[in-house]
Amino acid sequence: MAGSTMQVNIVAADHPVWNGTAKSVTIPASEGGMGILPDHEPVLTVIKEGTIVVVDPEGERLSFDVTDGFISFDSNKLTVAVERGRNVKRAE
Repeated sequence: MAGSTMQVNIVAADHPVWNGTAKSVTIPASEGGMGILPDHEPVLTVIKEGTIVVVDPEGERLSFDVTDGFISFDSNKLTVAVERGRNVKRAE
């Protein structure tokens, strides 16, 4: 559906990294890059060290460097749990 968004919560073991609304998220899945859009089917998968790119509702791209962890997506709620995550930086 056009204009759809999802809730995203990125958390590290010792602190929250980012929480907000997004149009899309790209994650470094263990088998390669994976895109998540609103209304995606439920998924639970392992991620590897890399960069998560979030596109917010205004189209701004944010990126986060993360270590190994996992993601869970269901009912337009994406949770990313990692051992360590760096502060947000602008995506190139």
